[in-house]
Amino acid sequence: MTFPTTPVRRTGPPRAVPDTPGRGARGGFAGAVAAEWTKLWSVRGPYLCLLAGLAVTGVFTYYYASIARINEHPVQPVGSAAASSAILVQFTVVVLATVAVTSEYSTGSVRASLLSVPRRHLAQGAKALVVAVVAFVAGTTFAVVGTAVAWVGFDGRASFAAGPSLLQVLAVGLYEALVAVLSVGVAFATRHPAGALSILVTLLWALPSILLGLGGPTLSDINDRLPHGAGDHFMRLGAEAPYPPLTAVLIVAAWAATAHLIGLYVLRRRDA
Repeated sequence: MTFPTTPVRRTGPPRAVPDTPGRGARGGFAGAVAAEWTKLWSVRGPYLCLLAGLAVTGVFTYYYASIARINEHPVQPVGSAAASSAILVQFTVVVLATVAVTSEYSTGSVRASLLSVPRRHLAQGAKALVVAVVAFVAGTTFAVVGTAVAWVGFDGRASFAAGPSLLQVLAVGLYEALVAVLSVGVAFATRHPAGALSILVTLLWALPSILLGLGGPTLSDINDRLPHGAGDHFMRLGAEAPYPPLTAVLIVAAWAATAHLIGLYVLRRRDA
């Protein structure tokens, strides 16, 4: 037996179909950036890294300036102390950027992140952008504090010019931002904090130290093509560098872009 059916007429407005995040969603890339910003500041790690960077900057720059004053080194720009400290302080940014990625893999929360932003390049790009902005602001802050502390430590054995000092502050911030992008790419490629930090410490400190320690023009040229050597030349505004500051920052940017693309390849290949 069959019963007649009466079609149901919808009197209200049509029900909206929810957007899929990352695929034409209302949030889109801006929403992914906002989510990454919230995740970054929801834990204590970034605060500790930035406080450590501030402390290391103050101690190192005062020590650097005091040694230059005691040994009566030639007068140099006061910003050189902040530029020198950035090579050490960069590892606070490295840890911050690395943990921002690897902590999600260790807790499994990366699955939720990729479900909310299915397009892998948007997910990785949002995280890299947030960490880079934080690193830039932190780097410029460190440079300003380091320059002020060094001025006291130099006690007259340093020169100060507003233009070059401002350029060095911005150069330190840009270098730290590129290091953050580099760290995010390596972290996505390795997915483990120990592996990522081992690679980054080797690339940014151990290998340059070995090359400079052994000496020789060939090894020095190799170091000038690494992020450490190029970044140092850039932050010193090309002083005694084999290439101009623009070339130096492009070398660092090329390393960061390469790491970012490798990390994206692994993310797409292995997924979560």
